[in-house]
Amino acid sequence: MSTIEELRKVRLEKLKALEHAGVLAYPAKTKRTHRICEALEYFDKLSTPDKDGGLEEIVLAGRIMAQRGHGGATFLDIYDGSGKLQVIIKEDKVGPAGYKFFADHFDIADFVEIKGTLFTTKRGEKTIEAEDYKMLAKALLPLPEKWHGLQDVEECLRKRYLDILFNPEVKDMVEKRSIFWQSMREFLLQKGFMEVETPVLESTPGGADARPFITHHNAMDLDVDLRISVGELWQKKLMVAGFEKTFEIGRIFRNEGMDAEHLQDYTAMEFYWAYADYDQGMNFVEEMYKYIIEKTFSTLKFKIKGFDVDFAGKWEKYDYVSTIAKYTKVNILEASLSEMEKVLQKLKIDYDKNGFNITRAIDNLWKYCRKNIGGPGFLINVPVTMEPLAKRMETHNDLVQRFQVIIGGSENGKGFSELNDPIDQAERFTEQQKLRDSGDDEAQRFDQDFVEALEHGMPPTCGFGVSERLFAFLMDKPARECQIFPLMRPKN
Repeated sequence: MSTIEELRKVRLEKLKALEHAGVLAYPAKTKRTHRICEALEYFDKLSTPDKDGGLEEIVLAGRIMAQRGHGGATFLDIYDGSGKLQVIIKEDKVGPAGYKFFADHFDIADFVEIKGTLFTTKRGEKTIEAEDYKMLAKALLPLPEKWHGLQDVEECLRKRYLDILFNPEVKDMVEKRSIFWQSMREFLLQKGFMEVETPVLESTPGGADARPFITHHNAMDLDVDLRISVGELWQKKLMVAGFEKTFEIGRIFRNEGMDAEHLQDYTAMEFYWAYADYDQGMNFVEEMYKYIIEKTFSTLKFKIKGFDVDFAGKWEKYDYVSTIAKYTKVNILEASLSEMEKVLQKLKIDYDKNGFNITRAIDNLWKYCRKNIGGPGFLINVPVTMEPLAKRMETHNDLVQRFQVIIGGSENGKGFSELNDPIDQAERFTEQQKLRDSGDDEAQRFDQDFVEALEHGMPPTCGFGVSERLFAFLMDKPARECQIFPLMRPKN
């Protein structure tokens, strides 16, 4: 079998031959009249002779996916992204010279333009008979062997364009991903939210507990961070400015570990709704999720991480403190850090000892418990130490008005009644900064500009955010495989 380089050399020679013959190998224009899906949809009409007995000539374009010869005829399968159709090129139709030119210069993977008429073969296959052809793009590398595509998972992700070309499931995933985000945008716009854009480069990253990526702004000679939230603090400043409903869909960056649920560079959405609280937020989010999921998948019933999840059913509420107590026997409102650490060790829960504190201990205990909850539902009644940006419960000062969507044993969206008390916010930022100074590099930083904005007054507000992890869970696949082009290590 020829090596890839040998095959490429042969195709380069064909490219030179095309140039020598005065044929453009990469023309800018095509005279395509129909997409292949349209030709198939209107096949009966297009393949019916008119009153003079003639057939309508059409022009199709696409990539050669298969090629086979039979006597004085060559059969092709061409694909344009919308569908596939058989082509027959006959020597007596395009002439001996034209037939030979095609055979000598065209290969599988080339993009071609076919002018001809439609008919059905004796075997019942819909076909276009070529009267003329044209090279649209000469491929210098062959497609993977036959039509099995790529087999190695790493190679599939590295050459995603080929994976999509050969794997209908991956193509379907890409299309669903588009519908997922578009339907979310559609829902929010219908509900009167205004789409905004906020900075990606920040001097003080905020809105989440995460380690940022750091880069340098040459014009300002300033180190800046890539944002770790979809403009949470910026959007709340828009609430201060008098806007009532805003949202943003955009990319965020977190310089953290990689696993089936976590990415470092991904899409998320956050909305902010003035004069609303977390109870209204939960009702709104349930409605939004049902809308998005139905639009994207045409069903509300899923198998996710081994759980049967029915979004049309009742959405439960899970108490944070009692849920942890149920599975670990720890009362997180009373236990000391050393007591929690002993339980973590007893349960054989791995945790990062760098910057370890009671907040991280509680979070690790919760992550152990959440795998038992299929959802859908909302996790509520979280300790104030866990959420520096949420308003306290009016009936329990140690807890905050936060809710998280629980699906398939994990969090898939978080919202809360936003903290709008500038004094309380400053105190919590101070506590976060102490944790950060003690080695917790995921703790939030003190943002004086945001505190100053709150001092000008922000109305009661509900905020919520969800990332593409939700889409991956609905697909029941690792998050990385649900990105179109995930980050890959360079080949050595």
